[in-house]
Amino acid sequence: MDFAFGPDDEELRHRARAWLTEHLTDGTPRPAGRAWERELGAGGWIGLGWSTARGTYGNRTASPTGQVVWAEEYARAGGPPRLGHMGEHLLAPTLLAHGDDAQCARFLPAVARGEEIWCQGYSEPGAGSDLAALRTTAVRADGGRTYRVSGQKVWTSHAHEADWCFLLARTTEGSRRHHGLSFLLVPMDQPGRIEVRPIRQLTGAAEFNEVFFDGAKARAEHLVGGEGAGWRVAMSLLARERGVATLALQTGFAAELGRVIRLAQRTGAAAEPVVRDRLVRQWADLQVMRWNALRTLGDAADPGAPSVAKLLWGSWHKRLGELAMQVRGAPAALGPDDWRAGRPYRLDALQHLFLFSRADTVYGGSDEIQRNLIAERVLGLPKEARP
Repeated sequence: MDFAFGPDDEELRHRARAWLTEHLTDGTPRPAGRAWERELGAGGWIGLGWSTARGTYGNRTASPTGQVVWAEEYARAGGPPRLGHMGEHLLAPTLLAHGDDAQCARFLPAVARGEEIWCQGYSEPGAGSDLAALRTTAVRADGGRTYRVSGQKVWTSHAHEADWCFLLARTTEGSRRHHGLSFLLVPMDQPGRIEVRPIRQLTGAAEFNEVFFDGAKARAEHLVGGEGAGWRVAMSLLARERGVATLALQTGFAAELGRVIRLAQRTGAAAEPVVRDRLVRQWADLQVMRWNALRTLGDAADPGAPSVAKLLWGSWHKRLGELAMQVRGAPAALGPDDWRAGRPYRLDALQHLFLFSRADTVYGGSDEIQRNLIAERVLGLPKEARP
């Protein structure tokens, strides 16, 4: 199979690399934030390929492989983590597939300009990987013009900065599992009705949040896909979560692996046969992941592709974190010098890699859940018994 990119892709790569060089290497730091999102939007780099028969809502026309080119160049240039990831890569494709014209026209241009930030309200206490067990409810109110959302979401990235939240809620009283769920767009600026509490992690950061909804309002016209169709919409979104973005993720992984290899060479650990073998395996497995992601790009007919991709990269990244600590040896347990000098304690890049990657096989659907999905949807094995 030919994994080469075409002439149009390479032209886009040249333009992307030139723009990123200008905007990321001028000596000005570019932290993740609203200003950077607006800069990306003004440059035309948000919403590549948002074109349908109903209209064009993004900034630039691009094929799936062109979108991969931009994502890879962004990761290769060391672009900061994206505050607008949820809106661009998850909400937008979902609205293009399941939303109506009014929803696309209202929300997508604002995302493409980098003006509105989104968070995702899926996981709940007791309903993380088992998403169908969620208990958040949405009840019709105001003569049917709105929904009132009540419940709790957890592990919600960027909730403390987001303008909007797309969430799953139970709209049919007494429904169970994936029945009676709906996909709603909820404004976050509702004091007294929405409370966001940061979750402090092992890394010392607070990238995730708990979100409490107490009768929060969502307009009826912001129901996506129809009442009771939330499970279908949510599964469509999760499949997109592991599409083009997975290839960009792998570009970042390659940079991390290169850092571990250089460290192994400096410390002499690369001379140890066991360590050398692990380094080679990590490199080879990363190539396989890339080829698999390219092979399945845009193949909506493969129901197992998203689960296979998640299994591959989650376990690979966790192993890389462990390998980084093995290569570093005992100094891996020490804090940075500036901490001992009385400055705030901060993990370095490899320590952060090790601690954060412990969660890679759990969040976004645990390995156990992914294996069940592959068994049931691809291999046709009997479904696991559920209460």
